[in-house]
Amino acid sequence: MTSQNKLKQISKFLSFVLRHKPEAIDLTLDPHGWANIDELIDKASASNEIEDIDRNLIQDVVDTNDKKRFIISEDGQHIRANQGHSIHVDLQLQSSVPPEFLYHGTATRFLDSILEEGLKPQQRQHVHLSADKETAVTVGQRYGKPVILKIKSQLMYEQGFEFYISENGVWLTSYVPSKFIIDKCLTEV
Repeated sequence: MTSQNKLKQISKFLSFVLRHKPEAIDLTLDPHGWANIDELIDKASASNEIEDIDRNLIQDVVDTNDKKRFIISEDGQHIRANQGHSIHVDLQLQSSVPPEFLYHGTATRFLDSILEEGLKPQQRQHVHLSADKETAVTVGQRYGKPVILKIKSQLMYEQGFEFYISENGVWLTSYVPSKFIIDKCLTEV
């Protein structure tokens, strides 16, 4: 049985190279974010960034990651991150009709800026939204005291904003103007 610490270490490494800095290990991603698994293993080992990475460990990370951050191609030869990229990749997602409301978890220290300027993708390609408050709370906790924002997503869609849903159920859009943020809820954690 692989230790949880080892799986967490590999998950963080995969997030780093598949979402942000493939060049850190001289890895090449195709235009859709896919990396060849054998190349990933070879270059990770050669870079000394991570020890003892192999196909079985990568599969364990994909299978056990609670956020389902990664996907392996049907032929088993490639891997990519489902969303969260700070580099440009075309995930080939189809525009989808969102539910009436979606949620965004953030920290209270960002609230004034968000209410003034809206939700921006910052260093990522998209703003990440969730279909339920519980997921938004979990996301918001990573950044400090969480606040949950309720977004009028269906109205945004009706006014021409595009929405996508990633393989792991995260809703994505390019920007949320502040006028579509209708409710904020401070959470007690």
